Amino acid sequence: MKVDSGGYAETVAAAAAAIAAAEDQGYDGAWVAETKLDPFLAMAVAADRTSRIELVTAIAVAFARNPMTVAVQANDIHGLSGGRFALGLGSQIEPHITKRFGMPWSSPAARMREFVLAVRAIWHAWETGERLAFRGEFYKHTLMTPFFDPGPNPHGNPKVYVAAVGPRMTEVAGEVADGMLCHSFLTERYLREVTLPAVARGRVKAGADLAGFDVSVPPFTATTPEELADVKEKIAFYGSTPAYRAVLDLHGWGELQDELHALSRRGRWAEMPGLVTDDVLNAFAVVGSPDEVAAEVRRRFGDVAQRLTLSESVFRAM
Repeated sequence: MKVDSGGYAETVAAAAAAIAAAEDQGYDGAWVAETKLDPFLAMAVAADRTSRIELVTAIAVAFARNPMTVAVQANDIHGLSGGRFALGLGSQIEPHITKRFGMPWSSPAARMREFVLAVRAIWHAWETGERLAFRGEFYKHTLMTPFFDPGPNPHGNPKVYVAAVGPRMTEVAGEVADGMLCHSFLTERYLREVTLPAVARGRVKAGADLAGFDVSVPPFTATTPEELADVKEKIAFYGSTPAYRAVLDLHGWGELQDELHALSRRGRWAEMPGLVTDDVLNAFAVVGSPDEVAAEVRRRFGDVAQRLTLSESVFRAM
């Protein structure tokens, strides 16, 4: 199992510095999310400042871009890093794609499947010199002249990870990706009863098994009162989002999503963590001393996750 460092940096400089520090601390990998910065730019800077650690965009928003731009950026960073880059893609949710990025939204699972296949087709054309001839429902790439063809990457092609919560997107990850990025809004039960079976169905479609497929889990953990307060805020925030309701429904907590969503619509964010009961907290998060958290994380995910994202204190206790 590999252990990654991750966070939501405010700037490219801060993200690159955190990744360099994670390499010094002994982490296997580090991820950067697309929030207030461009994760590709952050990874390019980090690649130049590190020598060993694996670099993962977790996530870059796929539908804010197109397969060609992503193929180019991922190929460049993979080469710059000496083969240490993994392309982590996520769909985001409809309001952000249509209202923040001004891009089209439809059939997210089918669109993601085609997006990844298109990226792979572009890489294949560069690698083999064969004609680029990708024609799909959402994307079409049929032109690649020598002037724009970088040729084969000496380090091969990056791994592709797809972020998913629902079973449809999870099945797509299993079919077309090299791994899946789980959301932190996840319980052990949902992972075992919903996520892994969907991944397995996708692998069957691809004519493959689970061998070599990475499941990356970034569990909520809290070892201090400050971390506990932050985790409860995050559970409340994600729990208010309709796209993540299925996780609550599995546990019979669907009404909590209604209550949290109603409060969020009225801007009553400060009240939302108070609705997170101990049962909900302990299902979504691991709370205790670093040693206790490390042991429980191993129990919950040690036999099913190939990558974990952990804080430094828990990482040291592993």
